[in-house]
Amino acid sequence: MHILAVAESLFASKGYEGSSVRDIAQAADVNVAMISYYFGSKEKLLQSLIMERMRWAGLMLEELIQNKTMSPWEKMDAIIDFYVDRMLKNRDYHTILSRQMSLAQNEELTKILVEIKRRNSEMIFQIINEGKEKGMFRDVDNELTIGTVIGTISQVSMSRPFYCSLLNIAREEEVTYYKLIEPRLKKHLKNLLRAYLSLDAPK
Repeated sequence: MHILAVAESLFASKGYEGSSVRDIAQAADVNVAMISYYFGSKEKLLQSLIMERMRWAGLMLEELIQNKTMSPWEKMDAIIDFYVDRMLKNRDYHTILSRQMSLAQNEELTKILVEIKRRNSEMIFQIINEGKEKGMFRDVDNELTIGTVIGTISQVSMSRPFYCSLLNIAREEEVTYYKLIEPRLKKHLKNLLRAYLSLDAPK
């Protein structure tokens, strides 16, 4: 886990291609042989990092689908809380994901990313469809609804200098920025989905 955490930071700051196994070993204060023993290669290390981080989203979504006491609205609120918390607190990881998805240089890795994101998205679709079946949500574009939520979180997270300027926060005050933006982002996305998913929303 220590090696994964160090690699995550290096991949985010220097890029996957710009970080060597030797760089990771040096930053983690371990020898190269240890990385080879646990992961086999830099590519497998990145795959392990992605699988470790993304499995938590899958577990959370599975629990929501099985939950019979929460309403679809409460489930959507929980999804927003989870993704805002995870994406803002694990910014290095999501920087890596965005970069790898946009470059698509590693076909095997891109395939893994697409498959995991597709599986998690399909679980969110189930929750949206549950709301439709219970007469709480109107018929919407499921795929772009998820894109709106995740895209908004990514924009706020990855464009901190811009939003710091808008909010009159010094760029170096990173902790202050995320402390202010997190509750505001959650409230905005929940209100946005309520306005969009509700039955009386404009069509």
